[in-house]
Amino acid sequence: MIKKLFAEFIGTFWLVLGGCGSAVLAAGYPELGIGFVGVSIAFGLTVLTMAYAIGHVSGCHLNPAVTVGLAVARRSEKKDIVPYILSQVLGGLLGAYTLYLIASGVPSFDIINGFALNGVADFSPTGASLMSGIICEVVMTMMFLIIILGATSKGAPKGFGPIAIGLGLTLIHLISIPVTNTSVNPARSTAVALIAGGEILSQLWIFWIMPIIGAILGAILYKFFIEEK
Repeated sequence: MIKKLFAEFIGTFWLVLGGCGSAVLAAGYPELGIGFVGVSIAFGLTVLTMAYAIGHVSGCHLNPAVTVGLAVARRSEKKDIVPYILSQVLGGLLGAYTLYLIASGVPSFDIINGFALNGVADFSPTGASLMSGIICEVVMTMMFLIIILGATSKGAPKGFGPIAIGLGLTLIHLISIPVTNTSVNPARSTAVALIAGGEILSQLWIFWIMPIIGAILGAILYKFFIEEK
């Protein structure tokens, strides 16, 4: 269990540092900026690389919503939910703090407007409403769980699961960055919000409740309507 928890810790650390780091440090870099397409790819790559690196150890959840969804689908133990989530949140927090230490040395850095925070209304890249954010986070996380469950099922091509999951997360970001800056992951949202502090914390509940609801829905849909018996 200690190895599993450390794997989740270091994996979520990498997801936040790599994914959010690309948004904070490289997305708008003059002339060479990677834009939100590049950020989407970066988030997908963090999951893809960690799935190969630690998937055989912990299952590479890196996400409290995924942990809950996999438990509902009976792909992981319910007793692992709390310790996995704690490891993910702590790993994400270290990733966010490491990113802050790097970014704070850049003169143009603005922690409120440039720290990959998730939000709606004033904190949404496009000013999306609360309802838009809720629907987006629920549906995107639901589809993410279906992708994960399908790509790791017994009948799926062996060894290609991480690629499908990483590309799935990339697509999710391509769709939803303009709406909520894409969470689908409570640990990722919590990490940067706690470092930034302030008013953004009042919206953090959205990025815990909605991804978990979406993950549960995805697990139920896959289990009862898609999975081969």
